[in-house]
Amino acid sequence: MMKYAAAIIVLLSYTPLSAQQLDMDFLIEEDEQAAGCLGASVEGLDPNRDGFLAVRTVPGTNYRKIDELHNGDGVRPCVRNGNWWGVYYGNPRRNGWVHGNWLGRWVG
Repeated sequence: MMKYAAAIIVLLSYTPLSAQQLDMDFLIEEDEQAAGCLGASVEGLDPNRDGFLAVRTVPGTNYRKIDELHNGDGVRPCVRNGNWWGVYYGNPRRNGWVHGNWLGRWVG
């Protein structure tokens, strides 16, 4: 019985990343082919340092990190705020803010 109780506690405390709300949301405009934002990939991260690009709820390093992206991960930048981009990515689709210094290989 204790095994099942522990499993229930873990399941109840799990919050999927896709369910997290942004503190500064942005609009994703799409056409019938789900194309409304450019495509880019994460590049230039130093694997000997952090090795990840933080996804945040608001554009800025002082705000809550909700996810991490790595070199080669694909994102769809939709809106710009200074050096920060509102992006969506992944399956299921998630969104957040990343610094543009590590976005490369833009495609339309």
